[in-house]
Amino acid sequence: MKIKLLLFLLFLANTVTAQDKMTSNKGIIVFEASVPFFEEVEAINKVVSCVFNPKNSTIYYVAYISQFRFERNLMEQHFNENYLESRKYPKATFKGVIEKFELRNVTEIAKEYQIKGKIYIHGKSKNIRVSAKIKKTPKGIEILSNFPLNTDDFKIEIPSIVISKISKIVKVETKCILQ
Repeated sequence: MKIKLLLFLLFLANTVTAQDKMTSNKGIIVFEASVPFFEEVEAINKVVSCVFNPKNSTIYYVAYISQFRFERNLMEQHFNENYLESRKYPKATFKGVIEKFELRNVTEIAKEYQIKGKIYIHGKSKNIRVSAKIKKTPKGIEILSNFPLNTDDFKIEIPSIVISKISKIVKVETKCILQ
């Protein structure tokens, strides 16, 4: 009887520990680097991984560069081979902390939080601070964010032949539902 109780308590302890982190492998990142009067430069990645630890408010994103999809295959090829060099730098990551966050305060009404951390793209890192809207949904906790990134900060070279057609300031949108 004691062994069964001990096994049950160990199982329960592992279950509680497993609940400490919330995850998703279906996060979405959309970026747009279009310039008016030229062809739209936009891509989406729908398989972004995210891990969130509500106890210490840490959040971690991983996006594989080759998973960004463009409307045109040629743009996707140039993006992977010439701009982001996805064979050499296969992923982009972000590790940060959601400031002043407490899980018990999350409701169905989105609240704005600041996320401070380090983003790593194309072999370069940069400290950033972005706003995010966080709310409870039937599927979990939703985190939405919009922020700009400058290609110069990550040494992403845009060839002179297309420099007037691609913005150096890239608009980034993220969406993740953590469970």
